[in-house]
Amino acid sequence: MRYAIVVLALLLACGCAPKKAETKAQLTERQRDSVLATEPLPGASTVGAAMKASDKAAADAAKMNAQVDSLTH
Repeated sequence: MRYAIVVLALLLACGCAPKKAETKAQLTERQRDSVLATEPLPGASTVGAAMKASDKAAADAAKMNAQVDSLTH
């Protein structure tokens, strides 16, 4: 009986202990894709090519927006 009380007291004490702060940083989707693109996995190079195409399309869109904005000012 005393053993059970001691075990119960220890469990309660452990439950009240402060929790460790989790400092594990979460990667963004782009960061995960960038890491994946460098791995020697089937299709990994396709991920890298898709990222390059997406970056080019975003740059082209930004350039077009800048040109349109310059016409109205």
